[in-house]
Amino acid sequence: MSGKPGAVVIGRNEGERLARCLASLAGRVEPLVYVDSGSQDDSVVIARAAGAEGVDLDPATPFTAALARNAGMARLLELRPGVELVQFVDGDCEVQPGWIEAARAYLDTHPQVAVACGRRRERAPGASRYNRLADLEWDTPVGEADACGGDAMFRVAPFRAVGGYDGGMIAGEEPELCYRLRRAGHQVARLDHEMTLHDADLTRFAQWWRRNTRAGHAFAECAWRHGWGPERFQVRELLSILAWAGALPLAALAAAPPTHGWSLLALGAGYAWLGARIHAHQRRRGAAREHARLYAAACVIGKFPQLQGAVRFFWNRFARSRRTPLIEYKGAAAAPPRRP
Repeated sequence: MSGKPGAVVIGRNEGERLARCLASLAGRVEPLVYVDSGSQDDSVVIARAAGAEGVDLDPATPFTAALARNAGMARLLELRPGVELVQFVDGDCEVQPGWIEAARAYLDTHPQVAVACGRRRERAPGASRYNRLADLEWDTPVGEADACGGDAMFRVAPFRAVGGYDGGMIAGEEPELCYRLRRAGHQVARLDHEMTLHDADLTRFAQWWRRNTRAGHAFAECAWRHGWGPERFQVRELLSILAWAGALPLAALAAAPPTHGWSLLALGAGYAWLGARIHAHQRRRGAAREHARLYAAACVIGKFPQLQGAVRFFWNRFARSRRTPLIEYKGAAAAPPRRP
């Protein structure tokens, strides 16, 4: 492939994290586009100082990461119409040395692959159990994959052919796009290579809860959009949430009086069995015992905020006929500006 890959960075109120992100791409991509979603700090100034081409999203349009990435791609193509590869990066991530070159080399030799992603790591996994959980979640299997995350290198041609990201999705836009790419005959690959260093800054239980609420919303929307096809896309994940956090607890509560509480004990045993299965799977993948326990507990407990997110999606879609607003988890500093 000719020329360097282009890059699109998206962010809002990232400050110093954005400066690190842009510095990690300097000289390795061309052009470098930064898309800002209504920052109230000096993110735009930082981007200009780093030599990035800036794009400001229209504040009259509800902000989504998908919309920002599409806007960045559009500007990238205006600046360099012949660009063949684009690296998408979230503004709170720092691209690791060698990743751009490794991803490009892989795509050069694997024409069937439309998306390449690597290992995203948390910058400070020991700062909180929630940071550690994020780092564990990003340790996905190497090889052909179903989806990527927010950081990934895409071939431009297939990205454009399937219409890019769905700008209306508030979460889950990456697996949804990867699903459409796979249905079009392309592949997604997870490389055994360090990709990005992420600064999640998750320090409170409420942040973790909202992050899982957003995940549940994504599962529900993806299953609603594509679960009717032969792959039954994310239907299994949605049914697991509905069963473990909804149907089974309700059934156990209803049966508690006639069973003198034994149904509640059976429910508790069911959660223990589920956690043990997840723990065993993590151990087989090489996770430390302490990390496997933490991950298993989070997966079981996380089904309850995920149920909240799924219910929110269906409620807003059918009862209110409106789109769910963004579900943020990084705190008030990351909130979008108030609109009249």
